[in-house]
Amino acid sequence: MTSTTTPLTSGSNFCPVLRNGIWHFPVHHMRGGTSTGIVIWERMAPKENRVREELLRHIMGVPAEGYAPGNRQTAGLGRGSPTSNKVFFADVEWIADARPRLISTLAQLAADHGRIDWSVNCGNMSSALQLWAVDMGFIDASPGAHAIDIRNTNTDKVMTSRMAVELDGRFAETQIPGVLGRFPAVDLVLRNPVGAKTGMLLPTGAASENIDGYLVSCVDVAVPMVIARASDFGKTAHEPLAELAGDLAFLGKAKEIWVEAGQRMRLKRKDGVPMSRDELARSETIPKFCIVGEPRFGADLSVRYFTPQSLHASLAVSGGCCLAAATLIPGSVAHDIAGKTATPGVDEVHVAIENPAGTLETTVIVRRSEDGPTIAMAAYRRSAQVLLKGFVPLYNASAALASALDRQCGSDRSDK
Repeated sequence: MTSTTTPLTSGSNFCPVLRNGIWHFPVHHMRGGTSTGIVIWERMAPKENRVREELLRHIMGVPAEGYAPGNRQTAGLGRGSPTSNKVFFADVEWIADARPRLISTLAQLAADHGRIDWSVNCGNMSSALQLWAVDMGFIDASPGAHAIDIRNTNTDKVMTSRMAVELDGRFAETQIPGVLGRFPAVDLVLRNPVGAKTGMLLPTGAASENIDGYLVSCVDVAVPMVIARASDFGKTAHEPLAELAGDLAFLGKAKEIWVEAGQRMRLKRKDGVPMSRDELARSETIPKFCIVGEPRFGADLSVRYFTPQSLHASLAVSGGCCLAAATLIPGSVAHDIAGKTATPGVDEVHVAIENPAGTLETTVIVRRSEDGPTIAMAAYRRSAQVLLKGFVPLYNASAALASALDRQCGSDRSDK
C-alpha cells in the first residue's frame, strides 16, 4: 500500500452544496482527547451570529427554541453530554513572519435547549485542530515534528499544538485514559494561561474562601474553576459518577456554592456584563466546579469534575491544568492535599490527577520568585481522531440560513 498525505477532500473543494433544494454543509466530526464534536472551516460559515447559531442547532440536533428535556439529539450529530456538544470554527491565519497559525472559536451547546455559550475554550477538542488542518491540506504533514500555534478567540489566549509524523507517513500515536486504542498523539502547551476569564490567578484575592461553611478555592488558569474539599460534602472524590449524579442534595448544594463563587469571582458574559445569579445557575461553561480528595492509586490527588451543569466522565484538560496549578498555591484546597512546590527560577512541576477514566498527567511550568509562583505554561498530552467527514443536509433550514449559504458560496457550488 502506498502512503500519501494528500487530503481526501481538500479545503478549496469542501464547500456547502445545494442539492434537491436542500443545502448540504461540510463538517469534520472529530474526537479530541475525551471530547467529540464538529470542526467547521470558518470561511464556509454564515457571518451573522443569529444565522450561524441556527446552523449549529441543525447540525447538532438541539431545539431551535425553548426546552426539550431528555432530548437525545437523534436529529443531529450531538451525543447528549456536554463533552460531545462542541463545535469549533477554525481557519489558518498568517502572522508577521509569514508563519501559519490556526485561529479557533468554540461554541458550546447543550442537548435540551438551543442557547449557545461562546465564553470559553475546550482543551480536549483543541487537540483535534492541528489534525483537522492537516486533513484539510492547510499545513505540513511531512515526516518530522511539527508545531503550530492556535489563537483562541473565546479567551484571547494562544496555545501551541505539537504532532509528529513518522518516516512512513503515519502520525506518532499514543493511548490516553478514557479512549480505547492508539491514535495520533498531540501535545498541547497553554502559554500564559493565568486569568483566562478574569485576568487574575485568584479572582477573589484569596487562596481559599468560606462559602456557607464549605472551604473552596477560586482559581483562574485556562478556565475559572471552583475547587472544593470532597470531605466537606461527606465525599471522597472516588465515588462512581452515577452515585454522585443521583445525590440531589449534593448537587443542589454544589450549585449554590459555584453560583456564589461565580459572583465573588465577578465572572462576566462575553459582552463584558457581569453575570447574574440566574445566568450563573444556567451557565453551561463557567465556572467549572470540582471536588477533590486524597489519591488512592499513586497520583497526587483525586477529582470529580463538573462542566458545571453535568458531571464529566473524566476530567477536562483545561480544568486539569487549573487544578494542577492550584496545587502550587499555598493555602488552596488543592495544595492542602497535593502540597506541590517549585524551586527558585524556572521549574517543571508534574501533577497526576486521578479521575473516573484513569489518571491525567499534566506539567506546569513555573517561575518562582520572592513574590511567589508565576504560572508560565501548562502542558498535557492528548490523542486526536477524525471520526467522519462529509456533508450534513440542513433539513428545514430557514430562508435566512439558505440565503446566507447562497451568498457565501455562490451558485457555482450548487447542483440544482
